[in-house]
Amino acid sequence: MKIAISGGTGLVGKALSNELIRNGHEVIILTRGNINSSTNPHFVQWLNDGDQPEKALEGIDAIVNLAGASINSRWTDEYKREILESRLRATSEMNRIIEKLKLKPKVLINASAVGYYGTSFTEEFSEQSAQGHDFLAETVARWETEASAVSDSGVRVVLCRFGVVLDKKGGALPRMVLPYKLFGGGKIGSGQQWLSWIHIKDVVGGIMFAIEKKQLAGPVNFSAPEPVKMNQFGKTLAKVINKPHWMPVPSVMLKLLLGEMSILVLEGQRVRPEKLLSTGYVFRFPHLSAALNDIFGK
Repeated sequence: MKIAISGGTGLVGKALSNELIRNGHEVIILTRGNINSSTNPHFVQWLNDGDQPEKALEGIDAIVNLAGASINSRWTDEYKREILESRLRATSEMNRIIEKLKLKPKVLINASAVGYYGTSFTEEFSEQSAQGHDFLAETVARWETEASAVSDSGVRVVLCRFGVVLDKKGGALPRMVLPYKLFGGGKIGSGQQWLSWIHIKDVVGGIMFAIEKKQLAGPVNFSAPEPVKMNQFGKTLAKVINKPHWMPVPSVMLKLLLGEMSILVLEGQRVRPEKLLSTGYVFRFPHLSAALNDIFGK
């Protein structure tokens, strides 16, 4: 197949691109930067004045839209606008491209997040659960609405509500590991907040599954079947990397350091991937200990 990826130079995009190529697919990376001479993946510029990426995308089978500013920076009012507007801008442009194509792709795989559900210490969320009411929930809801617009053109849309993606090379995990490497790891806040996580290999495997599985459409939770509480995550991580889990990090300290972004680590949600499981996706890493052992080469 011929598959285009925006955000293809990020953590998920790189891993997905590499796996698609290993499986014999042709990959096009949509980028705002300089174009290199690689033939697979092939790089096409977009989101710059005068760009017309649609000319290179005729005959595309699937599009994976992962573009958007990172949420792992302090949430000033200005940066919150960038988090939202970067996602809406990229997704709106993707919609424009699809409308221009004579032959539409079969599917648009659009990034999203479990932040849609808001936070809770007690509830369990499936794809049928209601939207939350905080900044992330409202951002995700607007992002998904924009992405879903192309379904009117007959394009199947899959909204990948990602949990915390675990990978040694990037994302949240290196930051979570650092205190343990410095022998200062321990319980964060109450430790009772839920962490809905997913191994990078299951992110990639799940996206490839969603491209092929015609029954999948709409929101799909990309999180492992066994979420854990933050304190259990810390204990498991410490055991895998052979470091102590002993120094508590008070909630008030994280709120001072991170501001509103502290919600990412002090609150959480217990998410179940009902759609992936019910349509036959088999997680390579359903259990946290196996996932972390794989990531750290144990």
